[in-house]
Amino acid sequence: MSGHEATSVLIRAVRLAIATAVVVTSVSIGAGPATAEQTGDGGRGEQWTALYDGPQQYDDVHIDSDVPIQMSDGVVLKANVYRPVDSAKAVVDKPLPTIVNLTPYTKLLTNLVDSALAVPGLQQFTMDLVRRMNLSRTPISGFGDLLHALDGGTIQTVLGIDRNLIRSGYTLVVADVRGTGFSQGAWNTLGQREQLDTREVIKWAAAQPWSNGTVGMSGGSYAGINQLRVAEDAPAPLKAIFPVEAGSDLMRDVVAPGGGVGTTFLPLWLSNVNQTKLIPDVQSMLNGTFDWKWFEARMADPATNTDLLTQALLTPSLDDVPPALAEALDGKSDFRQGILGHPERITVPTFVYGGWHDIFANSAAKIYNAIPLPAAKKQLVIGDTYHANPGAGTGAAGAPPRLEVLQRVWFDKWLKGIDNGIGDFGPVTLWEQGAAWKTMRTFPEPGVTHRRIYLSSATSGTAEHALRDGSLTTKRPQERNSLEIAPGLTTVCSRDAAQGSAGLAAPLDMCAKDSRIAESNALTFTSAKVAKQTVISGPINVHLNTVHDATDGYWSVTVNDVAPDNTSTVLSAGQLTASMRAVVDSKSARSANGDYTAPYNPITLDTLLPVVPGKPVALDVAVIPTQAVLQPGHRLRVDVFAGNAPKALAFRPMLNNTELKPQYLLLDPTVPSFVNLPTNRPID
Repeated sequence: MSGHEATSVLIRAVRLAIATAVVVTSVSIGAGPATAEQTGDGGRGEQWTALYDGPQQYDDVHIDSDVPIQMSDGVVLKANVYRPVDSAKAVVDKPLPTIVNLTPYTKLLTNLVDSALAVPGLQQFTMDLVRRMNLSRTPISGFGDLLHALDGGTIQTVLGIDRNLIRSGYTLVVADVRGTGFSQGAWNTLGQREQLDTREVIKWAAAQPWSNGTVGMSGGSYAGINQLRVAEDAPAPLKAIFPVEAGSDLMRDVVAPGGGVGTTFLPLWLSNVNQTKLIPDVQSMLNGTFDWKWFEARMADPATNTDLLTQALLTPSLDDVPPALAEALDGKSDFRQGILGHPERITVPTFVYGGWHDIFANSAAKIYNAIPLPAAKKQLVIGDTYHANPGAGTGAAGAPPRLEVLQRVWFDKWLKGIDNGIGDFGPVTLWEQGAAWKTMRTFPEPGVTHRRIYLSSATSGTAEHALRDGSLTTKRPQERNSLEIAPGLTTVCSRDAAQGSAGLAAPLDMCAKDSRIAESNALTFTSAKVAKQTVISGPINVHLNTVHDATDGYWSVTVNDVAPDNTSTVLSAGQLTASMRAVVDSKSARSANGDYTAPYNPITLDTLLPVVPGKPVALDVAVIPTQAVLQPGHRLRVDVFAGNAPKALAFRPMLNNTELKPQYLLLDPTVPSFVNLPTNRPID
């Protein structure tokens, strides 16, 4: 790489860091104290916030940059070590609890963001500016939702650099994952070697003279996934983790849920990681200490995993599946095992934050429920957020405290032994879509029952804008109809598009907060108005009886809340490739009525089921679990699409088999189509 090319890459990286800071600097307007009644903090939220925002034990932060950490196979990872500085300007040499964060996004960028916000007064000025912005009554209120990530604690918990936390008496280690940033080696994406690296970094940190041997982990997204994976086989020093927006079953979260390849998020993500890992250590180039092993590793593997994405999108048929794609579609392969978590093995206290419209929304509640710890040792918060704005809405009146506040008290409890009451928080704190924040003992909410609601061709009179306006009814329809739906592009303007882009497509309310444009090429099925508040809580299954003109098909569904003004807001969604409809019963869940609530699709080549043109095929489409309430006068709607671009496309061989031909939803009283919905009362 020439000096000019290196400078160009660095400039792009800085621009990316600034853009990240802008997006991340922006969540929920009007921050204020949370109320104990709604957030279940027993009145401690204000105390915790005051503790975090008030004077800290130490005055400043010292950074040791690019500290080498040698792994057991000789590969050297590079880490920045952040330590508190006392009032005498001396680096604190007292052994302190240590927080570890492993990131693939290069610690150079996180350090640039941190350095910018460390400018005196800049962070407070930025937060004050953000809080004054109120776009709630504009057509771009979604942009405001993204803007308000700063005052929700995104930088401190996702990027993992929290100066207030360090100044309160912690050491922080931020290391580049093997094969990324300035670390040597090839990027072993969530593989066994990378998991071993995480354990070795934890043990290294615990053994340093500035550490008291007690370690926690922080960070969001990929760094959050790393926390979950290492906690499944936790080294002795690891005492607590705080994963933000982390997935556990990545095949079903974001790689190809239901057999739909994540064509928005995955290319953006891979491109960012692979570009930033090529940014060289310019300082070492200038002082003659450049790491040529780093350079050799980058030249040997400049574009990790792009072969898989390319093969998934370009392989024309199943006759000769190339190696990377074959491994991705083999449930027993190293790749699949690497991206499959086992939260049931986690043994350390874990605080999970997720978002209903995050790319990992499918995993958040499942991770919490699977962890075999009592409520005091595990907590769950789920906000009304995308991947780009975790923490949005926290810190406001009636909301839980900001994420960085919760992270501080969580670590104080489990790393310092401070009895601050965090064990009594929640344990399940959710944004109830259609209402407000809600505290529960468990999720799903007790008292809900899964019930069938049938899809009917009878007109509801509420969706003249849709391709077809149908109804939802608790009585099995008697008519028999075949409704045609063809692939289209109206889903470009949809909440699914916003979710698949990590929230970057969320600013336009006409798309992300209202489905009527997308529904112009959808089969819609709408209930009557509900007379009383009706709670929806838990996983949802949409059972479709389908017919295809080709040898495959692709289906996408959404479950919506329709307001009296006909605004149609997506609560949750699901998708399925017809040939990948196989269900593993032992890993699936059924309700008391025998219907699936959470079907588990293996998404493998050896479980493909043929689709015969003209022959009915029954599909169970898993919809991401959610918590919502339909207010009196509102309606429930199920939208059915024959595609989901740009969020996802079927694997190319299956996509070719669909021939993009029309598909048909068969409404037959003998083999009905229905939604299995968990509610606290029937929807008439």
